[in-house]
Amino acid sequence: MKRYLLVGLLVLCLVFVFGCNQDKEDNRVVIFTSLEDFRNEHLIARLNEEFPDYDIVLDHISSGNLTARIKAEGTDIEGDILLAMDYASMMSLSEYLADLSHYDYSAYMDELIPDDKKYMAWERWSGCIVIDEDALREKGLPIPQSYADLLSRDYQGLISMPNPNSSGTGYFFLWKLVNQWGEDAAFDYFDQLAPNILQFTTSGSGPINAMLLGEVAIGFGMTFQAVTNLNDGANFTITYFEEGSPFGASAVGIVEGREDRKAVTDVFDFLMGTLVHEDKELFSPEIIFKGQTILVPNYPNVPYADMTGYFDDGVRSRLLDRWMYE
Repeated sequence: MKRYLLVGLLVLCLVFVFGCNQDKEDNRVVIFTSLEDFRNEHLIARLNEEFPDYDIVLDHISSGNLTARIKAEGTDIEGDILLAMDYASMMSLSEYLADLSHYDYSAYMDELIPDDKKYMAWERWSGCIVIDEDALREKGLPIPQSYADLLSRDYQGLISMPNPNSSGTGYFFLWKLVNQWGEDAAFDYFDQLAPNILQFTTSGSGPINAMLLGEVAIGFGMTFQAVTNLNDGANFTITYFEEGSPFGASAVGIVEGREDRKAVTDVFDFLMGTLVHEDKELFSPEIIFKGQTILVPNYPNVPYADMTGYFDDGVRSRLLDRWMYE
């Protein structure tokens, strides 16, 4: 009798432990995010407020690095949701993403609706040259007026640019010049520019962050981030050279096989039904929805460049294979 009682208690304990672990696993949602820290802080606060019973983890990783991980690990990767991955990366990862065709895409700008409907737009963002004019004047240096001006050795160690291999922002600066000047001329330009670059950062936010720390005076940055810092009191100038502003887009998707978990779909629905709109109102306001207006103060009239072919993943792979700077 004692033996049967002990066996019964053991079975009950195993059922309890397994059930608790299963509940914990079902309530855990891991989001791989390429967003900046201040935007992630807003998201996690809102997600925890909306879903107090879920264990939601935001794991920051650049688009380039995450793309490499998923191609290596496939759908066995730990993350459930991919947030703010650039479109070219999402296109290359289509086979690992869940079908989202049952969602309503009609509110989005037509050019941002993917043919396979495996991801949904999160943002459109443009690039600019951000300049700390005071820092340059203190060094007795002129304010650059063109990409050619940036080649002057007077600016050596004073410029920061995102690395195209790990940052969608870095890639769209590369692609813009390739598209306008031709591939060889663009790479020749970066060969000349590289000695002036203090650091090719892993993320698009890196150059402006370096400017905030006083490490550099010129950054290849994102317009919305520059405006955010200007509105917070930074003394930067947003500049667009005659070639215009490069731009890209990022999206949100679900790793295939995770779309059947309620916690994952609950979080995804809240991201795409509510938080994407809050992000446009507070941080990255450029147009992704039909009828959308920009509410962020002091946002410039962006002179968009010709970015034809930007989302072509085959061209992207070839150009990045040629990129040699880290």
